Amino acid sequence: MKKILLVGGGKIGSAIADLLGPTGDYALTVADRDVASLARLSAPNATPLRMDIAHAAALAAAAKGHDMVLSAAPYTLTPVIAAAAKEAGAHYFDLTEDVESTRVVKQLADGAASAFVPQCGLAPGYISICAADIARRFDSLREVQMRVGALPVFPTNALKYNLTWSTDGLINEYCNPCESIRDGELIEVPALEELEAFSLDGVEYEAFNTSGGLGTLCETLKGKVENLNYKTVRYPGHRDIVKMLVRDLRLAYRRDLLKDVLEASIPITFQDVVLVFVTVSGERDGRLTQESYARKVYAQTVEGKLMSAIQITTAAGICAMVDLMAEGRLPQKGFVRQEETRLADFHANRFGRYYAQGQ
Repeated sequence: MKKILLVGGGKIGSAIADLLGPTGDYALTVADRDVASLARLSAPNATPLRMDIAHAAALAAAAKGHDMVLSAAPYTLTPVIAAAAKEAGAHYFDLTEDVESTRVVKQLADGAASAFVPQCGLAPGYISICAADIARRFDSLREVQMRVGALPVFPTNALKYNLTWSTDGLINEYCNPCESIRDGELIEVPALEELEAFSLDGVEYEAFNTSGGLGTLCETLKGKVENLNYKTVRYPGHRDIVKMLVRDLRLAYRRDLLKDVLEASIPITFQDVVLVFVTVSGERDGRLTQESYARKVYAQTVEGKLMSAIQITTAAGICAMVDLMAEGRLPQKGFVRQEETRLADFHANRFGRYYAQGQ
């Protein structure tokens, strides 16, 4: 039985424990500073550990003796948790969309005896696995477009949105610069720009630039694709309101206040849908060809508990990568990119099947 230190017992951390614990293949220690979060844990083979997860020395001590360290904590703690994993000689996994944090992880991975696998969620994460898999089927690439949204099934407020995951992560996406490849050059573009409209299954959506969702794919495909971009999907009208808050009211510079406003006014929901939409075009067998992939995953009951779609997809992503690492299907040391994973391997996995079974 592999020993895992899971740092963070919130919405996503508890979902990870609920997926990994019942398998009997992993013994989890779930570390968190929040007593209420730890009290809600009910997964088998999961032992709560109350501690200050921001304390580097304490975290390093807690990581010793574990085979893997998983971070479901805020992205600001990524460097501390990754460093603790390296000191313990454990494989490291996280869910961060933060570009700077991932750069720190990459530095820590250099020369490490264990593997460092960041960005294991939905976007970044699954979306890069999917896009890279389709891209491999082309002789040359012209366009790679990646679109992802976590949306309420029943939108009722002006934003047509409910909180479904980390508010800090959401604000990060809306405020930070976004990587893109344009005319073969890797560039940064501003968040909330390049608004577009599209429909899928008769539903109207909008999409716009957000930060971090494509993970390391820009770096991987630089020099191989003319244009690559990632955009977040929302219902029409959402972007304009967010842009007013972030830009016109300058709440991008007062992120703590923006977080308070969002969490005080927008309820969470477990009735959500995750939308994944990838389009790749390029040359194949001498013809300009386009191939698209669309998938929807809805909230459902997992291990006797109702989980939101974003909990399922995020937790399933990191759990599948943990399985693939344990099975030797991923590199066992150094920095591991999401796009190094084969989509067929991911879908065949017991956790990856939640994506494979989507509509």
